[in-house]
Amino acid sequence: MDRSRDVTEFLKSRRDRLTPDRAGVFGSSRRRVPGLRREEVAFLAGVSVDYYVRMERGDLRGVSPEVLDALARALQLDEAETAYLHDLAAAAGPGARRRREKPAEGPLRPGLQQFIDAVGGAAVTVQNQPGDIVAANALGRALYAPVFDSPAGRGNTARFLYLDPAARHFWSDWELIADQNVASLRSIAGHHPHDKALTDLIGELVTRSDAFRVRWAAHDVRFHRTGVKHLRHPDVGDLELAYEAMDLPASPELRLTAYTAAPGTPSAERLALLGSLAASVDRADPDRAGRAGERER
Repeated sequence: MDRSRDVTEFLKSRRDRLTPDRAGVFGSSRRRVPGLRREEVAFLAGVSVDYYVRMERGDLRGVSPEVLDALARALQLDEAETAYLHDLAAAAGPGARRRREKPAEGPLRPGLQQFIDAVGGAAVTVQNQPGDIVAANALGRALYAPVFDSPAGRGNTARFLYLDPAARHFWSDWELIADQNVASLRSIAGHHPHDKALTDLIGELVTRSDAFRVRWAAHDVRFHRTGVKHLRHPDVGDLELAYEAMDLPASPELRLTAYTAAPGTPSAERLALLGSLAASVDRADPDRAGRAGERER
């Protein structure tokens, strides 16, 4: 990935979307650009025009956190966008080329797997930075069975989302999920610029999926923390599930997500049914969970 180009396109896209009225810039003459001019951004950020032009050309070397924050305020960036800007600057800093991501080592820690398996009433998955589901409890495996079973997805949510036509049925609001997935991947890629598996995945999807490529070019970023997902599961039908995503400090390359349904709703009944179906399958084939865990890893 070209980090200098990422900086240029990100800053330009944020500048283009911000109208003079929203930025509080008044009395300007007829405009040839869709958003703010460079000199207007520089004025709002309290830096010289030459300095801002240098930044927008992709050179963030030596730019202080204070200037980055001022630029974020000028462009009205949200929390995820501001963090992404700081990540881009960190990747351009001294020694950035020497930094390497620490890969996940071996199978999931037994204590973490035991915790996941002990969670009842919620579907729990653990994903790495590229979005591979590396662990799940029984309900999580059942919920994401289409992803695990997909030859195109191979247990990776992004591959399934963009490369398997079944994803458009599984996620009833596919367009929204696709937007969110790309924005989340870009945020993760900004924070982990040397994750080879993540970089390879992005390159694969840019090459193989027009839908991904168009969204990636928009340079949108977001945090994947909480929200609601609407799924159309092949075994139990429509599900509306709230999710909470959590970092794992002892395994910073992983994140845990729990999916629950509001009590007393049809989704709660269907999620409970899915849990019963998963339990009956596991009782009939006690080695199934172990094989699923091997596929996840």
